[in-house]
Amino acid sequence: MRRINEIFYSLQGEGHHTGYPSVFIRFSGCNLQCPFCDTRHNEGVEMSDTDIIHAIKLYKTDWVVLTGGEPSLWIDSDFLRLIHQTTGKKIAIETNGTNPLPEGIDWITVSPKTGIDEMVGNPAIKVQRADEIKVVDVGQCLDDYFSLPCRDENTLMYLQPCYVADRKTRESNTLRTVRRVLEDPRWTLSLQTHRYLGIP
Repeated sequence: MRRINEIFYSLQGEGHHTGYPSVFIRFSGCNLQCPFCDTRHNEGVEMSDTDIIHAIKLYKTDWVVLTGGEPSLWIDSDFLRLIHQTTGKKIAIETNGTNPLPEGIDWITVSPKTGIDEMVGNPAIKVQRADEIKVVDVGQCLDDYFSLPCRDENTLMYLQPCYVADRKTRESNTLRTVRRVLEDPRWTLSLQTHRYLGIP
């Protein structure tokens, strides 16, 4: 049994696969408590792998996105193999990178919390590989992200404004992130486009 917050179908709103139709499996709970976390992920229900696979098969998309919370707390290689073999879909994960990942993930997005140690204790990255690194911009120093052990010359680097409810602050955050990307073109801007579209 795995603790699931929700399973839903939508467009990927962030990073490299923005706009891709995807089935999202949101797992409950996280090993970090970031003050800027915008996801209500602590509630959930226990679901069997059979029920999860049934939910995934309802949708035609090629992609399943494991997210949370922190999905690495709940997955193993058997679960990933089951998804691949029974649905034929590719698997992406959105992780904070602080736990090792099993084999069988097609796309790894690491959203590290290093560089903001006053908030979350600057946790160590244990993921071996990242296809993309997606950083929430809260005004922290950005240099450390380029020396993360999971990064190589092919890793895509995305900087994302910190989303807040207050519109004025949100616009200010976005302008700051745009400015930082323009100042350092090693970054690419990531926007939470699903919020602008009003979809999950």
